[in-house]
Formats: sequence, C-alpha cells, structure tokens
Amino acid sequence: MKKKEISLPRLNRLQPTLESTVLKLLEEAGELAQAVGKFRGLNGECVSMSSDEVLQLITRELLDVAQTTVSMMFVLEEEYGIDLSAAIDQHIEKLIAKGYLERNG
Repeated sequence: MKKKEISLPRLNRLQPTLESTVLKLLEEAGELAQAVGKFRGLNGECVSMSSDEVLQLITRELLDVAQTTVSMMFVLEEEYGIDLSAAIDQHIEKLIAKGYLERNG
C-alpha cells in the first residue's frame, strides 16, 4: 500500500491538554478550510493571491493541522496511555473493511 509518512516533533515548549489541543485542531482546520475557499473562490472575496500562493498557504495550513494532530497523539499516549501503533493498525483494518483501501493496494 502506498503511504505518505511524516515525522513531526513533540512540541517541547508547550503543555498541551486534550481540550486545548482539540480546540487548536479546530482552529487550524478552519484556517485550512478558509485557504481552500480562497483557492476555489468560495468565500465571496476577490482572490488577490496567485494560485501558487494560495496552494502554498493551503500546504502551510495542512501542516499546521498535521502538527496539531501529532501533538494530540502525544497527549493521548503520554496522558492516557493510548497505544497509537495498535490504533493505527485498527484504523487501517477499518479502511479495508469499508472498501477504501485494498490490503495489498
């Protein structure tokens, strides 16, 4: 199966909680949605950025979402003892069961 793997750091100058991290995740997801809206002209504003500039903005916002998601993973592991390796395996099995992914695809 084709994968996109990223390795993002544990932010060592923050003390995230489950609640603060989910709020940050929602904020970053909103910023990503806003950037995509600009790219598609869905926000009613005249787009003053080039397509390349908007795509760079989308990429930056997507990485902010990814970083915040990784921060939440650290919170789940460190504060709640969640085994993320097992959770990822279960997630992949769910994707296969739903028909989104072929086991050897």
